[in-house]
Amino acid sequence: MDDYRFLADNPVEEYHKSDIGFIACVILLCGLGIFALFFCSQNFAQRMFNSPFYFVKRQLICVAVGLAGFFLFASLRMTVIRKLLPFIVIGTFILCLFTFIPGISIERNGARRWLKMPLAFTLQPSEFVKFAVVLFLANLFDKQDRLSDSEEKSVLPSVIGLSVFSFLVFLQKDFSTCVFIFSIGLIMFFESGAKLTWFPPALLLIIPLCILMVMQEPYRIERIIAFLRPDEGMHTYNYQSIAAKRAISSGGFWGTGIGSGLVWINSIPEVQADYIFAGWTEAMGLFGVIVYLVLLGIFAWRGYRSSFYCMNRFASFVSFGCVTMIIMQSLINCAVVCGALPATGIPLPFFSLGGSSIIVTLMMCGFVVNASRCNTDEDADEFVNDIRGDEFKIHSVDGVRVYE
Repeated sequence: MDDYRFLADNPVEEYHKSDIGFIACVILLCGLGIFALFFCSQNFAQRMFNSPFYFVKRQLICVAVGLAGFFLFASLRMTVIRKLLPFIVIGTFILCLFTFIPGISIERNGARRWLKMPLAFTLQPSEFVKFAVVLFLANLFDKQDRLSDSEEKSVLPSVIGLSVFSFLVFLQKDFSTCVFIFSIGLIMFFESGAKLTWFPPALLLIIPLCILMVMQEPYRIERIIAFLRPDEGMHTYNYQSIAAKRAISSGGFWGTGIGSGLVWINSIPEVQADYIFAGWTEAMGLFGVIVYLVLLGIFAWRGYRSSFYCMNRFASFVSFGCVTMIIMQSLINCAVVCGALPATGIPLPFFSLGGSSIIVTLMMCGFVVNASRCNTDEDADEFVNDIRGDEFKIHSVDGVRVYE
């Protein structure tokens, strides 16, 4: 019989408190992100919109929406989330298709990645693809793990779904996000126990395909050239990278402060977006970088701990994908700003200006909080009975799921 309860209400003896350490990291990172956005964007906002708080106000509105998503995914039962999964995946797919419709979508620099929203806000469907792909793959991995007949198991549906969403993002001329989403999908395949022998043939196919994708657009080639020749193109293709490096080096250990000491961030175009880490480093110095990396490390530790200790397999897969998505995105952005990787256009979670990014990030964090409470597999009986038609009892022996 279907259970239509929406909120988790485990018995008292099975109740597990949310991971307070993880929640504290989310709050601190979000607060530091708003703080960094203010002092990095105030001059540009004053000059363009006659208000130093213009970008901060818009970001706070998006944070409020994101917090609503945070509490929603932190509160819903896993069975309800799985029942909503088809609507999430199909809805995200439709949003991606809307980006190709003129009048609904917005074109910037030859790319259509955004949808028009009220009050001059925009929506970037590729950000929601990140969460949808993680949910989609985790659901399929969980189903495959529960099948007893190895002949019934297949990775084909997972590969097709991942490829379709990645290709949709690529068609929006967002190559870096396309590669990033596909890479996270491969990591989730590895974490789910896929055979290592599958990866070499896949790489032999993926690497030439990526090279062809890069060659299709001149600006992608320019980014590779800029990375290989970091001291050239000071006033052209390497201008933003060189300005970011100067901002980072000027910060020293303690930083120049958030007042008149900030000089170089004003020379970085749209520093409030992908290069906000350079502004944070100039203002806070190496000390600020250490604080950020420590918080990110605690975030990863508590997030992965929730994933590995989670007794609900679906929740474990999703929380692993969400934490990996946020951590990898953060490290890639920092590496790009420091010149260790070619420019990608991937934002810095919690810090970069972008409503879609902060909303999806907080939604994923909410799911991880939900997973941190799953010390019992409360949905496993219902799910196994749905796909097998048998009565099972599930309990834990030394942290290992046992089916009887």
